[in-house]
Amino acid sequence: MDLSPGQQKAVFALVVIVLAALGYWLIVPKVSHSHAQAQPSPNPSASQSVPSPPASSSPAATTSPASTGGVDIYSWLPFDQQGLAAAAAVTEKFLVDYNTYSYTESAAAFVGRMNGLITTQLASTLRGLYAQPGVAKLRTDQRQVSTGTAVINSIRAFGASSLTFVATGTQHLTTTKGTSNGSAQYAITVTGSGTSWQVDNIELSSVGQS
Repeated sequence: MDLSPGQQKAVFALVVIVLAALGYWLIVPKVSHSHAQAQPSPNPSASQSVPSPPASSSPAATTSPASTGGVDIYSWLPFDQQGLAAAAAVTEKFLVDYNTYSYTESAAAFVGRMNGLITTQLASTLRGLYAQPGVAKLRTDQRQVSTGTAVINSIRAFGASSLTFVATGTQHLTTTKGTSNGSAQYAITVTGSGTSWQVDNIELSSVGQS
């Protein structure tokens, strides 16, 4: 049966609609199913067991610091790791001795414990400060006995032959009035090279800082 031009257009439109619907029905479910399979599974709950990897799987590769292009920062500095450790050890030992004393000790005995740790100039300065009449009298009258501890907080500055550490010194002080604990933060400069260092200066860390 011959169709009129209008009927032909109607039939063509109907065929297009039917084919589009059929294609949607055939394609979309597969895409949805594949998408669902690709979704990551939720984290296993505490009651679920996580399967172990197959025995044949190769171990995860590890990367050494050298292979990551690690930089030796000590190549930029005027001292190496051993030198820095030695300077830090001298600084801590000095600060412990600086805050450790007894009313029975003379200035010479107080500074004598630091032999090898401090420069001659600093030794002279500390002897003078320890022996000041007002300070010495108070220490004797109160029968002061102090025990010190120390910890390094940071490096403030360094040069070709010097390092300045910021360190906290603490005192456990016993007197005729009882016991007390106190602390202060200091800037301590050591001079030297290699693993040979001596403390050259000590001052409160707030001095010169704004």
